[in-house]
Amino acid sequence: MTNWRDLSYLLTGTSRQQAAWKAISHNNVIATLQAYDPVLAGTIPLNIDVDASDLDIICTSHDLDQFDADVRAAYSHKEGYQETRLFIQGRQTSVIGFYDTGFWFELFAQPLPVEQQNAYRHMVIESRLLRLGGDAAYREIKLLKQQGIKTEPAFARYFGIPGDDPYQALLEMEHLSIEELQSYML
Repeated sequence: MTNWRDLSYLLTGTSRQQAAWKAISHNNVIATLQAYDPVLAGTIPLNIDVDASDLDIICTSHDLDQFDADVRAAYSHKEGYQETRLFIQGRQTSVIGFYDTGFWFELFAQPLPVEQQNAYRHMVIESRLLRLGGDAAYREIKLLKQQGIKTEPAFARYFGIPGDDPYQALLEMEHLSIEELQSYML
């Protein structure tokens, strides 16, 4: 199982992952957000990113006003800086974005441990599915994403995951063992 908290895998990854490492390091974003338990999530860690993919950094904060203030103090001078508050699954959520070092950064905070946030949970099950699907899964999902299909619907399409809501369907698969996932995909 991958330790998603240790970003050293980016150093030896694809050229895009290495560029992500440089951008994250240049902005010192992990250290800046350390109090909020930051984790890089999404398509870049999984190596299924496309040119428009951003750096999604998910965080835990029980005081979103303080989170916003801390991020604002560190990054409000960055290109395209924007702050948004939303309700996602009944939880107030802060989403802050900016552009720097060739990447759009999206900092996402909820009053929920990162391992319980959907972005993290999706990444974990998607990583398991990619390992099972091998190189063909990587290629085909990346191709679907290049055609404009979002990540979770691309997984549902490639792996034949039934249901009207691919986001929820993936979450329902997260507790399956490798053997159960393999038999599910047959």
